[in-house]
Amino acid sequence: MIRMRGLLVTLSVALLALAGCTSVSSTGATAPKHIFFIMMENQAYKDVIGNLADAPYINQLASKYGLDSQYFGVTHPSLPNYLAAISGDYQGIFDDCKAGAGSTCAPEEFVSSSGDFGGAQLLTPAQMQRATTQPHLFNGQTIVDQVENAHMTWKAYMQSMPSAGFTGEYYPNNVSAPDGKTVQVKLYAQKHNPFMYFADIVNNPSRLQDIVPYTQLATDLSANTVPNFVWISPDQCHDMHGISQSAATLENIPSCYSDTSKDPVDHSNIALGDQYLSQVVPQIMGSKAWGEGSVIVIAWDEDDYAGYAGCCSSPVGMNNTTLGGANAPLLVISSRVNQHRALSIPANHYTTLATIEKIWGFGCLANACNIKDDQLLTPLFQ
Repeated sequence: MIRMRGLLVTLSVALLALAGCTSVSSTGATAPKHIFFIMMENQAYKDVIGNLADAPYINQLASKYGLDSQYFGVTHPSLPNYLAAISGDYQGIFDDCKAGAGSTCAPEEFVSSSGDFGGAQLLTPAQMQRATTQPHLFNGQTIVDQVENAHMTWKAYMQSMPSAGFTGEYYPNNVSAPDGKTVQVKLYAQKHNPFMYFADIVNNPSRLQDIVPYTQLATDLSANTVPNFVWISPDQCHDMHGISQSAATLENIPSCYSDTSKDPVDHSNIALGDQYLSQVVPQIMGSKAWGEGSVIVIAWDEDDYAGYAGCCSSPVGMNNTTLGGANAPLLVISSRVNQHRALSIPANHYTTLATIEKIWGFGCLANACNIKDDQLLTPLFQ
C-alpha cells in the first residue's frame, strides 16, 4: 500500500506532467523531469572509489558530482537488491532465481556453503521458511505504479536483452562453442531485471513493451522521447559482474572473466564497467533530455561476499544481526548541481527510492516509508 506524503504535491506533479512541464517537488525546488537509474554490480566502495587505475572515469565523476560514502546494499545477493530498488521491499528472498509463480528457491546467501562470513544460523527459522517457499512473482506495487499514477512515463533498458518484453532467464543461452560444447553465455540476466518479477507488469502487455533492449536508449535520446523514469541495467560484461571464462572467450571479451583467487579486487570487470559508464553518461549528458533537467543515479547493488553491514531497514536475522549488502558506491549527477557534494549518510536502495519519491511528490512504498526527511539523499539531487 502506498502511504501519501502530500496529496496536493502529488496532484501538482500529475497536472504538470500532463502539461508536459517539469514538476515541482515537495521541497519547493524544481524537480528533475528525467531520472536515469543505472544499476551496477558487486563491488566494494573501497575497490572502486580511489581506484584510479581501473576506474578513472568513475573517480572523475566522484570528484566532480555527488557521492555518498556510506551507501549499502539492502542485503545479499543481487536480486533482492533490485527488487528493493523499485518496490521498497526485498520481498523476503535471498537468491537470484528466475521469475515465475512456480519458481521457489532456498537462500543462496547467508548459508553455510556461501562463503559469506557466516552460515545458516544468521537467518531465523521464519526467514528460512519464507525465503524457501516464496514464489518469485510478487503482487506488491512498484515505482512503475507511482510513475503511471502521476501521468508520467517510464522505460527499462536492458543491455543484451534480445527483444522487448523478453521473458527468458538468460541471453544468449546454450550457445555452441567451437569445441562442440554448449555454453550458457548469460550476458543478459533476468535477476538484474526486477520488473519481470512483479505480476502487474509481466501480466500487462503494454507494460512489458516498456522493458526494451538497451539499443533503444540511443534512439530515444536522439529523438528526445526518453521517458521520465529511466532504468538501465548493463549486461554482465559491463556492470562489473562478469561471466564464466568459457563464455567470455566465446564472446571475445576475455576480460569479462576475472580470477579473483590471487587478488580479491576484480580489476578487469571494474575496468569494463568504467569504460561502459564513460560512454553512456556523456551520451545522456549530451542529450536534449539533460537540458530539460535530469539526474543520473549510478548505484552498485551490493558489495558481494564482503560481509553484511547495512542500514535503513535491511533485514535483521538471528541475534539481531543486520543482514545488509555491505558498503558499495553511489554516485549522483544532476544537471542542476554544478558542484561536488560528498555525503556520509547511511543509506541504501530504500533511501534512493524514498528520495526519488520525495522529489517527485509521490507517496512511499514499503520500507521507503521508514526513511525520514533528514536521511534522504536530496542534497545530491537538487
